[in-house]
Order: sequence, then structure tokens, then C-alpha cells
Amino acid sequence: MSNTPKIGVLCSLIRPEEKMIFEAFRARGIDFDRIDDRELILDLHQSESPYSVILERCINHSRAHHTLKYFNDRGVRTVNSYHTANICGDKLLTSMALSKAGVPIPRNLIAYTEESALEAIEQLGYPVVLKPAVGSWGRLLAKVNDRDAAEAILEHKKVLGSYHHSTYYVQEYINTGGRDIRAFVIGGKLVAAINRKADHWITNTARGGRASNYELNQNLANICEAAARAVEGDVVAIDVFERPDGYLINEVNYTMEFRNSIETTGVNIPQLIADYVIEVSS
Repeated sequence: MSNTPKIGVLCSLIRPEEKMIFEAFRARGIDFDRIDDRELILDLHQSESPYSVILERCINHSRAHHTLKYFNDRGVRTVNSYHTANICGDKLLTSMALSKAGVPIPRNLIAYTEESALEAIEQLGYPVVLKPAVGSWGRLLAKVNDRDAAEAILEHKKVLGSYHHSTYYVQEYINTGGRDIRAFVIGGKLVAAINRKADHWITNTARGGRASNYELNQNLANICEAAARAVEGDVVAIDVFERPDGYLINEVNYTMEFRNSIETTGVNIPQLIADYVIEVSS
């Protein structure tokens, strides 16, 4: 293997984020390979890899999950790692990692049957949020306001019958007035944050949430950087609830989107990602 670091970017469809990351590498005069997961063939009998570091930018979680495991097993540094993707790809595992690390999170209950899930919901008190363990962009979240709605949604999950609906993840509803914070941590440091505001209780910008800059402060940095450490994340986006008594971490995302946050914050997020990948490649 050459002593010159070789960088790969694992992706499929090229979104604005990937285009900006490519331009950031080119602006630094860094050559890289685009690794298209739609064309990728992994040979389990091959023990080496030509890459020093791979930046993961997959849309498909299972492709990212398996490919990161493959390269990590061959000694390739990936951003993020298989371990991080495994935790962040499952909301339950994320909450467990955050809880274990002592990072403040909303109250969450886990149940495995309709009956125990209904009991868990009523323990927390209405309204609650039912989440799928795996999902993104606010899909399949349900705010449950009363027992009739709870029984209907739990029945639907049972009938759907897939692995993802076999565990009931029940979270207390945090009334944030239709706003939350999306924070960006790169290389263990909080670099930017946006305030997301929506007319709906789901604030994802992919669902119409409006972004504005959120001024960084030490308390936010402390909790976000602790959350990144809890999942061992190199480059992560963190969803944060703000309450009068402090911050709560809701979720940690390992393939972060940032197209709506660069102009909003004035922070060149793709350049910071590229610089971090260049740094760890050596």
C-alpha cells in the first residue's frame, strides 16, 4: 500500500451535501475516489483495502452499516465507524448509549407487546410519542393524544408485523412550541447549530421546518459533545430539545444533512468535514 493517504467517499445518489464535500476536497487539492454503493462488490476473502480513510455518505442505512463493518474489519478508518452507525441507526440503541453516558434525554420506555406498550404509554401520560427504532426525516413518528389513538396505532404496528415494528419505543412528549435545535459536531467539537421552527410538532427541515441560526453557548457545547462521545461519533448531527431547566438530547444522526445550515449559520460545514477527514487520513 502506498504511503500517500488515499481517501474514499462512500455514497450513492449525489445530493447537494455530497457535491459540497467534493468541492471542499478539491479546494484543498485533495484527490479522492467516489465509491458508489450501487456498484460496490465486497470480497470477503480480500483482507486489505487501498483506502486510508473512507467518508460514509450513504442514503441507505443497511448499505452503510454493512460496508463500514467490512472496511473497519480490514483496518480502514471510516468517518463514521461501523460502531457509530450501528448505534445511531437505531433510536433505541442511541437512547441507551446516551443514558449510559449520563447525557440528559427525554424519558423513554421500551415494551414488546401491545398490552405492555399501552401500559407504558399510560405510565408516561398522554400525549406521548411513538417512534420506530429505525427511520429518518421524521417518518412514522406518531403523537398519541389519548387511549383510543394508542390502541389504534399499536394495532397497526402489530398488523404491519415487520421487525422494525416489533419493539415499541415510547417517549414522553416534550412541548417545545414547534421548535428544536439541530447541532453539528465535527471531530468532537460543536461547530454550528440551527433553530428549527415549524407549524407542526415535527420540525425536520425535510418536512418543512424553517431554519435560523442558533447562537452557540458552553452548555449546548457540553451536552452535544458528550452525546457525540457517547456514540463515538466523528461527524454527527444532534437533535436537541431546549427547556427552561436545560437541554435534552433527542437523537444523533451519523450521515448528517446540512444544506440548509451553511448560509444560515455562516459556517462552512462541508469544508470542516473535509478538513477532518484529511486530518485523520494521515
